[in-house]
Amino acid sequence: MQNYIQYEIATTPFNPDILSGVLWDLNILGLNEYDNFLTIFSSEDSDVTENLINEKLEALRSEKIINSYKITSTKLQSKNWNEEWEKKLDVIEVSDTIVIKPSFKDYKTKPNQIVITIDPKMSFGTGEHETTKIVLILLEKYFQAGTKILDVGSGTGVLAIASSKLGAKNVIAVDNDEWCSLNGKENIELNNIENINVVLGTIENINDNNFDIILANINKNVLIDIKDELFQKVKNNGLLILSGILQSDEDEIKRQFIRLGLTALETYQINEWIGIVFIKN
Repeated sequence: MQNYIQYEIATTPFNPDILSGVLWDLNILGLNEYDNFLTIFSSEDSDVTENLINEKLEALRSEKIINSYKITSTKLQSKNWNEEWEKKLDVIEVSDTIVIKPSFKDYKTKPNQIVITIDPKMSFGTGEHETTKIVLILLEKYFQAGTKILDVGSGTGVLAIASSKLGAKNVIAVDNDEWCSLNGKENIELNNIENINVVLGTIENINDNNFDIILANINKNVLIDIKDELFQKVKNNGLLILSGILQSDEDEIKRQFIRLGLTALETYQINEWIGIVFIKN
């Protein structure tokens, strides 16, 4: 059984915006903010360690952004993870159309609603985090029926499932984490969807270069690392919908992608997080 580690991080003063930005750039699976601390999650075999987190926090202390900090780590088995999520997850109405419902919650569907049922386990993308909501809102706005969509870093599969339920012709969901890939497949089955192909790997493993829309809710550093592949795989006049980006990183992301020949169409913001829509001219 796969094990995970939860790190609870408290700082004085507590600035969740700065902390989220620093920690989000690590290879974490999820992040939750609370009143005076935040938690991040990583798989036990990932390169995220308490020493690495210490280095990041020491850098903030040396810059006098924080005065002190405390890290508490807890090992979680998948069963413990599910129990923790079931305590706090609820139905999320992302928009008038898109609803995300945990498998253990009841919900009466309203007319014209798309309900996505998920069993989140340890994958990121429950709809709770601002970045997931941002991508879904932008996807709904720019979506056209019959499109071909690639979801990079697909996690629970919620973005891929939403794409299919909105009317995509076919969808590819790629994630380099085996557990996320398996969880995505389970959620696709929960929603009785047959036109999503789940790929264990990276965007480099995707041979198709003709996607109408590519969704990537990851983080700034990874987005910059894979920018060339994203550009190559979206068709002319196709869209990139990117998130996992802090508002403070907007200018850098725009510079990196506009340099490739893309045009920024829109920036959408919830709290400190943003999503950017680019079109390939």
